[in-house]
Amino acid sequence: MDRQKSTRDEKRKSKDKDLKKELEGMQKKIDEGEEKYQRALADYQNLLKRQTREKEELTKYSNEQLIQELIPVFDNLKISLKHVDEKNNQSKWVKGVEYVVKQFREVLNNNGVEELEAEGKEFDPETMEAIEGEGTEVKKEVKPGYTLHGKVIVPAKVILE
Repeated sequence: MDRQKSTRDEKRKSKDKDLKKELEGMQKKIDEGEEKYQRALADYQNLLKRQTREKEELTKYSNEQLIQELIPVFDNLKISLKHVDEKNNQSKWVKGVEYVVKQFREVLNNNGVEELEAEGKEFDPETMEAIEGEGTEVKKEVKPGYTLHGKVIVPAKVILE
């Protein structure tokens, strides 16, 4: 009887050992599945963040082409005001054009466009294009530059000292 009991105990221990190994294997599979799930979730969240960022960028710069086409018109209006003689300086049409320039500037600013100030500053090849001269300081701004939400869309045309 002791022998039978001993044999049964051994079988039970062997079965327990097998069950324990099987349980460990299942736990390992569960852990691997959990890890894969966590990675997939992180990948999905990163994808959502990237899509949101790309959508914001697209929205932010979607009107860049239109703005680049409007800037020469804005510049020409400003140039026209520089060539008004003193006799016509107070006329109603000059005041009207000044108002249009002011309104145009506000619309551009409200849409993220900023005019670059270059005259008297140190030459910056990232925001300026030298059309004459070889110095490091801007002597004269020929045409203003513009940024759209911090991105240079039109470099300033300058003459260097």
